[in-house]
Amino acid sequence: MTMTLAELTSRTGLTVLDHLEQSVSVPVLDGLQAQGDLIVIPLPLPDVSEWDAGWRPVPAEGIELLRGAAGGNPHTLVAEPGTCRWTRRVHDGPGLAIGVFDAVAPVYLLHPEHGGSGCAPGRYVVRRQREHEGGYARLVAD
Repeated sequence: MTMTLAELTSRTGLTVLDHLEQSVSVPVLDGLQAQGDLIVIPLPLPDVSEWDAGWRPVPAEGIELLRGAAGGNPHTLVAEPGTCRWTRRVHDGPGLAIGVFDAVAPVYLLHPEHGGSGCAPGRYVVRRQREHEGGYARLVAD
């Protein structure tokens, strides 16, 4: 089943900016994807491990994963109740992991400026993105 941006915002009560096309279908992918300063990577990865404790269900209102620089717009993970669990108890080699989610149905990342993107059922790590400039690495600021 495809979900439009309008349906997603209506279901969650979250909003996006008016310039985004509300009738567009939100893509659901099973691979690597980025949204602003976040990157979502399918697991397993050799440098990522999560602890067994600390898993919690993603509630209907979603979980704020990251807020943009200087209190900016949030990236929110949303899912139908009972279809996704989330933990921040994760370790990764680069130290960029925010958490891991495990979904049995499509889940969505929603951001006011970027709109929505979907993740197919599976387990994923959510990381901050880095950019390299002039021989230095820094976190992407959204």
